[in-house]
Amino acid sequence: MASKSCQIPRQYGYDLLLGSIAAFYVFAVPYTKVEESFNIQAMHDILYHQLHLDNYDHFEFPGVVPRTFIGSFLVSILASPAVLAIKLFQLPKIYGLIAVRLALGGIILSTLRFFRNQIRDKFGHQVEAFFVILTAVQFHLLFYCTRALPNVLALGVVNLAYGYWFRGNFYAALNCLIFTTLVFRCDMLLLLCPIALELLLTKSISLWEAIKYCTGIALLSIGLTILVDSIMWKKLMWPEFEVLWFNSVLNRSSEWGLGVLLDRRVLFFVLPVFSFISLYSKLPHKELRFIISSVPMFNLSAAVAASRIYNNRKKTLWKLLNFIMLGLILISLGCTIIMFLASYGNYPSGHALKGLHQMGRLANTNKWWVHIDAFSAMNGISRFCENDYPWRRISLMERPELGAGTVLNEMEKDGKKLTKWELCRVVKELRKFKRHKQALEVYDWMNNREERFRLSASDAAIQLDLIAKVRGVSAAEDFF
Repeated sequence: MASKSCQIPRQYGYDLLLGSIAAFYVFAVPYTKVEESFNIQAMHDILYHQLHLDNYDHFEFPGVVPRTFIGSFLVSILASPAVLAIKLFQLPKIYGLIAVRLALGGIILSTLRFFRNQIRDKFGHQVEAFFVILTAVQFHLLFYCTRALPNVLALGVVNLAYGYWFRGNFYAALNCLIFTTLVFRCDMLLLLCPIALELLLTKSISLWEAIKYCTGIALLSIGLTILVDSIMWKKLMWPEFEVLWFNSVLNRSSEWGLGVLLDRRVLFFVLPVFSFISLYSKLPHKELRFIISSVPMFNLSAAVAASRIYNNRKKTLWKLLNFIMLGLILISLGCTIIMFLASYGNYPSGHALKGLHQMGRLANTNKWWVHIDAFSAMNGISRFCENDYPWRRISLMERPELGAGTVLNEMEKDGKKLTKWELCRVVKELRKFKRHKQALEVYDWMNNREERFRLSASDAAIQLDLIAKVRGVSAAEDFF
């Protein structure tokens, strides 16, 4: 038993380290930017609106180019148990955002683990250790791995491709790259082509076999994205083809922003990635997130060099290089801290809306009208920042004389099936803010639906207290 418990840190210690850092970034900086908006809103709608497509955000705000729902579906499925618990306990939706970001981070770090295992098998444990150290002290990979960017979704599949490439399963690697190119990011074609060309030139694969093995996955990927996204967009849709047309054929992406010691074994893997960046440099719109898929491969190259320096550290010249390497690692760690602090303050709208929610609870006011402008929507606010629970909708009614039942009927008409547990939570919140009349109206609404809601003795005691406060002691005596 003791030996098994000792094996857990050995097997999963690196995962715990990288996962803890990524999770820290999520809890410290939970809000999102405009580049993440489509997938974040899609995850919100899948989890909260479910089959009611007319309520989905992308019909009102479709964005410059369409994106696929496939990645959002996968993350939402993994996050759904946590979001279900959040709904049951009526916690703020921001916890749902944290849940989907942690689920996404789990996916990306799992694929990175697969790639890291292949590094260990090919280069040894020491190179793997340096790979983890370099990944941990860098900012962008672990910060971005929980952000719902199409580039990050593509990164997960690219990590699998790198792993299969190292393992010698070249056709599996190409299939992964084909899938991510056709579904998540069409610009991964710039990575797929150099890798495929190198494999052909080195005779690692044959052209005929590549066509035979890869045509099926290409057709399957196209069929899957057209099927799913045509349903979700309510029209015939292949998102990445439209993105390719917009960015490459029309060349309009620029309208939306402009911008070592090498082991011979590594050269075979690094050169195609260098080609990917070189080809990408020809495009007018440049952002770091576009080449995030190259970071794991460059970290591997740096890890191999670091391992070689460490092994020769007792020699005079190598001792100096070892000292410089340690200094660079510390500098990288310092830069990571600075960039984290900068990023922490880079979501002002999310912090402002959180403060507004707190003011609303303290003020206990009936009306708060807030306009979300473009800047706010781009800098931290998403649907997950809404506090749209039944008790809040009831307390903010424009015409309270209509009664709480009006709000509850509207919610059920919109497709939300209210449970007794949820309604008792509504009553509890309304009583907390001394909205006794509205709390009693909720009980009246349940009493009119006896076939659905079986009220307990404690419910009767709460009703008695509310009737006494709203309708008087004599009415309470009649109820009793």
